[in-house]
Amino acid sequence: MERLDPHPLTGDLFPSPVPPGGGWPGDPATTATPVAGTAAAVRRLAAGSTGVPELQARVSVCRACPRLVRWREEVARSGRRASFAHQPYWGRPGPSFGDPGAEVLLVGLAPAANGTNRTGRMFTGDSSGDFLYAALHRTGYAALPTSVASGDGQALAGIRIVAAVRCAPPNNAPTPAEKETCSAWLQRDLELAAPRLRAILCLGAIGWGAAVAAARGLGWTVPSPRPRFGHAAEVPLQTPEGRGIRLVGCYHVSPHNTFTGRLTPGMLDDVLRSVRGGGGVAP
Repeated sequence: MERLDPHPLTGDLFPSPVPPGGGWPGDPATTATPVAGTAAAVRRLAAGSTGVPELQARVSVCRACPRLVRWREEVARSGRRASFAHQPYWGRPGPSFGDPGAEVLLVGLAPAANGTNRTGRMFTGDSSGDFLYAALHRTGYAALPTSVASGDGQALAGIRIVAAVRCAPPNNAPTPAEKETCSAWLQRDLELAAPRLRAILCLGAIGWGAAVAAARGLGWTVPSPRPRFGHAAEVPLQTPEGRGIRLVGCYHVSPHNTFTGRLTPGMLDDVLRSVRGGGGVAP
């Protein structure tokens, strides 16, 4: 018999991984959502998504990268952290989270095996997310200072969180081929956001590189040579329609950076306020 575990907030029973359309809080997909099984299908389904909800539904059921599918589902079934052993695990790609009409996109690296891969929400349920959502709340983007599980009432205004890679990778290290396959989702995210977009905030060098590649793939003007990542680094981008968009860097909210003080709460707050207000950040 299939194992079922109670959702930590609702108490509803779910298998791990969670099937689409099963009632998980915030699940954007249904049983009818088309599934990408190859890189070509990712490109086709991303390009054919007419809006953010449809795109994220398709992201959340993607199975195009066999290694990532095996890993995320293995963690969900038998590799759970002991403290979450009796919770269901999402075990699917992480859809974006936040305001569909946001003027700011925040680009991370990839879901954490016991964070997004468990909760189904970007940067939720781990120490990186604790650090990030506290800052988003202090700077007026987040309704709550914490994000512990889907269905907890958290909501974002003016910002949406996406990622360079949407599945939890082994050792937090996606391969170049996996990053390339996933890039079509990010490219379409940027394309759909472009009419309102003012800034792209990249957490870490991989998120920065993914955003630059996506912008170039859309035919946006990107300075040459390729802009280098740095904390508070800023680069102007321009869409073919002439809309200016700021690309801003920020050290990743990883435990390594936050525990060592490389990234402090004040540094993150400053960058978040800068993309809200349109001003630069002192390096």
